[in-house]
Amino acid sequence: MSARRDALSTRLLRRLLGTVPEALYDREPLPAEPDLHVRYLGTAGFVFTGGQRTIVVDPFVSRSGLRATALRPLVPDEALISELIPRADDVLIGHAHYDHVLDGPTLCHQTGARLIGSPAVMQVGRAAGLPEEQLRETRGRERIVCGDAVVQGLPSAHGRVYFNRVTLPGDITEPPSWPPRLRELRHGLVLNWWLEMAGIRVVHIDSAEFFAEELAGLQADVVCLCAIGRHFRPRYVAECVELLRPKLIIPCHWDLFMTPWGSEPALLPGVDLPGFIEEIEATGVQVRVPRIGGELGLLAADLQA
Repeated sequence: MSARRDALSTRLLRRLLGTVPEALYDREPLPAEPDLHVRYLGTAGFVFTGGQRTIVVDPFVSRSGLRATALRPLVPDEALISELIPRADDVLIGHAHYDHVLDGPTLCHQTGARLIGSPAVMQVGRAAGLPEEQLRETRGRERIVCGDAVVQGLPSAHGRVYFNRVTLPGDITEPPSWPPRLRELRHGLVLNWWLEMAGIRVVHIDSAEFFAEELAGLQADVVCLCAIGRHFRPRYVAECVELLRPKLIIPCHWDLFMTPWGSEPALLPGVDLPGFIEEIEATGVQVRVPRIGGELGLLAADLQA
């Protein structure tokens, strides 16, 4: 009965909130031998594979329905995580809200990957039973070697989302219950991420905020840019482009993450994805929108020409 209610509510949400127009999705074929392979997991989640390394950022594929999320403990879907992300060497978490952190510890258990993130993220990893040797705490600004790749956290704040407010503010200073309740997963320190792998520089911005001083002096070939909350951050797109000078922007965090994996997602309330794309294109930067589960193949020579 609960599954039927979730299905009905999902259909209603799609009708009320809308879905992505088919024409917006990326259709470029994958090159035979990309330098960097990118897979979009929905929400702010990505799998980056290049050289000898697979780095996963903010994986969240469990996607429980609205009622389950609000009323029950949040249980990672272990089978689905294993099926969709069979390999990971490092798992980066931008902040400790459930739609960013929940699946990370399970993925680390399954693959042996390191969980890399803020002190709050480390507390979630401990709650899930990860050993200390798989936890790599950072407060940002330090370069962390990940095989033949390098990553660096860029301190930020959480973007404002609804009613010009931050959802579930605060920190996590001790391990929450496991599985956790929604209210236990406060965002903690927020980190955007710099990744340098396979000759390509990526900046991942997982909520619609950044500190200009943390991006100053960097240059990114690719930016993964959060869509939700962009209207509350003055000059969000323009300033990001001015600071990082990317060749490509991949919009993320536009989908309602309570729609099940494999179904057509609804847009998050307040997200104008066509308007976001137009705003990016007006800066002269290329935009590609992969489907959830979709893949992009990137060539360093194309991005740095």
